[in-house]
Amino acid sequence: MKYLRSITLVLVLALFSTAAFAAANEEKKEGSISLKEILFGHVQDSYQWHLFDIDGHPVVINLPMIFYSEHSGFHVLCSGQFSHHVSPELLREGPDGFYIQGAEDEKGKIVEMVNGSLQPVCFDISITKQVCILFINAIILLLCVLIPARWCKNHKVDDDAPKGFTGLMHMFIMSVYNDLVKSTLGEKADKYAPYLLTCFFFIFFSNLMGVVPFPPGGGNITGNIAITGFLAICTFLITNVTGNKHYWMEIFWPEVPTWLKCPVPLMPVIELFGVFIKPIVLMVRLFANMLAGHAIAISLACIIFIMFGLGGAMGNFLGSFITPVSVLMSIFMMFLELLVCYIQAMVFTLLSAIYIQMSHAHHE
Repeated sequence: MKYLRSITLVLVLALFSTAAFAAANEEKKEGSISLKEILFGHVQDSYQWHLFDIDGHPVVINLPMIFYSEHSGFHVLCSGQFSHHVSPELLREGPDGFYIQGAEDEKGKIVEMVNGSLQPVCFDISITKQVCILFINAIILLLCVLIPARWCKNHKVDDDAPKGFTGLMHMFIMSVYNDLVKSTLGEKADKYAPYLLTCFFFIFFSNLMGVVPFPPGGGNITGNIAITGFLAICTFLITNVTGNKHYWMEIFWPEVPTWLKCPVPLMPVIELFGVFIKPIVLMVRLFANMLAGHAIAISLACIIFIMFGLGGAMGNFLGSFITPVSVLMSIFMMFLELLVCYIQAMVFTLLSAIYIQMSHAHHE
């Protein structure tokens, strides 16, 4: 495994070095592929959901835009009411003097023309692409949990085990409960199992839907730091609100030599920093791993088109050389992404369970 990881890293670096060399020497041509636009178009949020192109014409789902302006009140518009043409000032004109800053596939700020100047709106609760995908993932999560729960409610404990989808989810849920939650929290497992199981399956399903390249998938929800930040804040609140007195005693008055606590509170300050560092670690770990995985997978596919886009004998040679390597690496990365989908959900849940367990420390 160690050598496989090293070989993979070398191949990826070689591919990206070749692509960087090509991008640096490539002249801007009409119709040329832009790795930056494709990558950010996938990981960034937007006010419309791009599905595919037909004869060069994009097929999109226009989503509702709900926002409040201190000058004109609440507005409910549709992203289709805004122009697809981006002005030199990077503005897309809409109705009632409103504009969207940025390109078509970006979620820029909504601004309003007031007395000849652009003013950002105060409150934006629009149903963006990632919000829409978030709702879809939540519905899938509810179905995957409520269907087995209904079976368990209508059957006795000594009945035959369920089969099919219900049996699969029952086995999956009990596996996570016994291996992660129960083994970490012990007798407190039943109290925190609903939250921890929700975290695991929400992250797992969101990761899987992000790997699916077509609707209703295709949105990198866990690659959005706002989503991972919210999950980390939930763990932070549960950990510290339910923590016992021994947990807080170890933070503000740990069992170390007195000179490390008074008059200079060195250890309490370090322990207090640790309280806030834990949720940051949860947030960044999940965000960075999922974002990096998607970026590498997309980049490996785009390298082929960048090579052939160089033109000439050199471009054809590089494209022919890179294509089989890129395809094999893309397949490998997709299988690796499926494994990472589970691993990252497991790591987030396990760390959350460990932090909760640490907040119920007992005096030794």
